[in-house]
Amino acid sequence: MTTDTGGARPLAATDPQAPVPDVSEGARSLAARCVPRVNELARLMSRDAFEQLHGYAELPAEVKDVEIAATARHGLRLFLERVVHDPRSGPDDTGLFRERAAQRAEEGMPLRLLLDTHCAGARVLWQALREAARPGEDAALVELAGYLLGAEQRVVRAVTETYLDERAALAAEHRAERRSMVRDLLAGTTVPAADGPLAGPSLVLAVRLPDGPRAPVAARRVVRRLQTALDGAFGREVLTLLDGTGGRALVPGPARPPADLAGRLAEAGGPGVRLAAVPVERGAQLPEAARTAAQIVRVARACGRPAGLHRLEDVLLEYQLSRPSAGSDRIAALLDPVAGRPELLDTLRTHLEQAQDRRATARLLTLHPNTVDNRLARLTALTGLDLTTPRGTALALAALLLRDAADGGDEGYGEGSLRL
Repeated sequence: MTTDTGGARPLAATDPQAPVPDVSEGARSLAARCVPRVNELARLMSRDAFEQLHGYAELPAEVKDVEIAATARHGLRLFLERVVHDPRSGPDDTGLFRERAAQRAEEGMPLRLLLDTHCAGARVLWQALREAARPGEDAALVELAGYLLGAEQRVVRAVTETYLDERAALAAEHRAERRSMVRDLLAGTTVPAADGPLAGPSLVLAVRLPDGPRAPVAARRVVRRLQTALDGAFGREVLTLLDGTGGRALVPGPARPPADLAGRLAEAGGPGVRLAAVPVERGAQLPEAARTAAQIVRVARACGRPAGLHRLEDVLLEYQLSRPSAGSDRIAALLDPVAGRPELLDTLRTHLEQAQDRRATARLLTLHPNTVDNRLARLTALTGLDLTTPRGTALALAALLLRDAADGGDEGYGEGSLRL
């Protein structure tokens, strides 16, 4: 778009990367008359125009009177001197604006307020140009309006990009620090601060998501949904160590799992989510509670408990069977004859998980029920474990649990899990 009003140059292109045309002498003269007012206009911006913006008055005085005022002076001088001398000079004039945007992001200033200051500053400059315009300089004023719009677009884009990048980096750093802290607490390599929220009572959760591969993007989305569900269920920020398979969570302060917790997590992570909750009275108990919670989930799955929330009381017998003792090695060794037959072990595990329902086992393994019978018969012949008797079933379950405990189990419970 161009205008032909008394020989004025074309308006500046809206694309901030487009070449800036030569400035007319009339526009240069008008801009030059505003250069002596730079300090005055900067004070007007920082002490008057910006004070009208919601949230600006609460900023520290040194930020308003020093940094923001200096940025305003820089922006005014940059625009006016480039118009007066050479609007095409300099490969990038947004360096200071980007630096200040990163500072404001780190300090927590809302992006809305930051952008409002830039827009308010542009209005103050435009008003100054109008006041300085003399009769017959309408064309020069229109020309400068085009340059001002182009410059404002370039600065706002640079500020927004830098602010968002900095906030994303800060958020990633915060998440990494939290994950590292939770990992160290659960591993016992660090202890909660004596005056921290985890020094006293808290609740430890182990979460296991349904089996199935997840692409990295899908895994991140599941983790975000789980975090939101946990925070909402407990009404506070829950510390988590989660990935696409599940993980651990720490709920600071006295807490009990809400009745709908399993349902919330199932909505976030899919049907079949399993979780266990173990309360502790002191922060030093967190590592043991984390191991106990993970084992409860593993035991509940191995003995065919329905998915959902599990407590130690739900699997007391099975949990005890999985505990190491003087006879643990001998019980675990009962399955040595089929250690090289993964199809027999998978069939045994699934059969126990499905409460010894041969048809359900066959359906999950995509086998014929007779094939399930044949595999279980072969396992009995090789190991001597008779799954038709309570004793044989108990020994088989104990052997599986003990072998899982010895080799770390088949579940990760998240990237930072403590394998059992």
